[in-house]
Amino acid sequence: MRIPRRSPDTSSTFPTMLSPGEARMMPHGHSSSAPPLRTSRRAADLLHEARGRERAGCIPEAMACYESAIAAAEKTREHAVLAEALRRLAVVRYQRDDSARARELCQRSYDVARQIDNDLLAAEALNTLGVLDLKTGSLEGARMNFLRALELGGQSRELWARVEQNLGILANIQGELYEALTRYGRSLEAYRGAGDEHGCAIAYHNLGMVSADRQLYDEADRYFGESLEIAERVGDVYLQALCLVNRAELHVARQRFEDARRDSEAALALYDQLGAQGAKADAYRVIGMLYRETGRLALAESRLRSAIELAVTSGSVLNEAEASRELALLYQATGRNQEALTLLNAAYRLFRRVDARRDLVHLGGKLAELEGTYLAVVRQWGESIESSDSYTFGHCERVARNAVAVARALGLDELEQTTIRLGAYLHDVGKLRVPHEILNKPGPLTHEEAEVVQMHTVWGIELLAEVEFPWDLKPIIRWHHEKYDGSGYPDRLKGDEIPVSAQIVGIVDVYDALTTTRAYQPGSPPDGALEQITRSRGWWSERVFEAFLKACAQLSGESHRADGVPVVGQSQ
Repeated sequence: MRIPRRSPDTSSTFPTMLSPGEARMMPHGHSSSAPPLRTSRRAADLLHEARGRERAGCIPEAMACYESAIAAAEKTREHAVLAEALRRLAVVRYQRDDSARARELCQRSYDVARQIDNDLLAAEALNTLGVLDLKTGSLEGARMNFLRALELGGQSRELWARVEQNLGILANIQGELYEALTRYGRSLEAYRGAGDEHGCAIAYHNLGMVSADRQLYDEADRYFGESLEIAERVGDVYLQALCLVNRAELHVARQRFEDARRDSEAALALYDQLGAQGAKADAYRVIGMLYRETGRLALAESRLRSAIELAVTSGSVLNEAEASRELALLYQATGRNQEALTLLNAAYRLFRRVDARRDLVHLGGKLAELEGTYLAVVRQWGESIESSDSYTFGHCERVARNAVAVARALGLDELEQTTIRLGAYLHDVGKLRVPHEILNKPGPLTHEEAEVVQMHTVWGIELLAEVEFPWDLKPIIRWHHEKYDGSGYPDRLKGDEIPVSAQIVGIVDVYDALTTTRAYQPGSPPDGALEQITRSRGWWSERVFEAFLKACAQLSGESHRADGVPVVGQSQ
């Protein structure tokens, strides 16, 4: 669900969507889409009682009834009741974050259904297995189970409607919002045709989710309201909580903070009633976002950390990634840049982890937003470095732009350009350890002082030792002062031992230093700086030097900032 923040960027959250296969009400002891089960009254009654207790939110009692129904059905060899009781117990276990046990129970339900050649009950089990796959991020596994469910039980209108819903959820995760909307619409019509009010409630909820993703907030609010009204009427506590938490996030997007607080706290109370600890992660995340947006930063950090912990405990990879990203935004806003970068990297790896588990899922939008946030944090950190040296204000920004221009002239791809941009912003981070009196000395440095300044390349790596970047930035930070002829520092690398990214940042760093006016030295004009760099062309590889000249020549005349420092290229 994309939520517009008050700053120009946006944040996104993985949609917590109710999957009909995990929350269907099964009246009278059997699946509403299956034919009546021919069973003894004892097993059927226990199953019916369990469903009633589950619907009322009495989860421990419901679990006990399901266990009793399973035992009774096993004793009397009533396999249809056994298959359905196993599946329903799997759903409850899933909602209480016992995903491993839930999968075992559901697989057993499928096996029992196949033994008695009951395709419809087997399809129900496959649909629920698909929901479990969604939970753990195995989206290709989810797709396969949903499609197999349609093959076996697609003749049932209600099962077809539920699987359509789940395929819509899958499409929404993949960013295919039009497909998601189409599938939800089909499902809603099927539920209406069958007179299934509860199915309609679930469809309304998911239509609310996709409408919010499309930033159709009035529509989303209306859908959530309709779903919540039905959920309250039929007594579905879990669906009530989902409607409330997702509507709360909608309220945050619209800056209706009191409404957001009311709905998110109500959702949290319902999840507590159900014992659904994993689902509480979303409620805590929304509450954390609310506190962050209203300036209650300590409370925001506490709630977002709780969201991460609950997501980890329940095994929800995407919920963990989203909560990590929201906490990183908080750290960015409060200047805790290293912690922000660490969390953003964790979120990036989590998104990648999900992406690696299937072929067709598109998380490009989320990753693009994440990269944008990385850039904002790194830029802010670069500005904090410059603030300690009044004569280099804007240096990191110019080096980043010029380095990207050179990278483009070399024909480097988008990933390499992003690496160089971010590395350029952080190339001087080690100067934070250089004494202020040396960094701002109004005159040439002594030999000893120059050696201290040269340590900034090593100190930069030490400062970032705990940050595992998704881009290869550290070679730029350590080696941007190395020279192709071996006369650079800190490691005296020579030739192609020096990464191209470090050479690019190195040459534009020299250019900016030459053209920047300092207290003891006026800046050179662009032509003069290019002449000096040409005399030292042996410091860089021929291809990097030629790309630098090309980047300079691509502009008919160098563009200038208000401070008079020339820029050799422009980045977008």
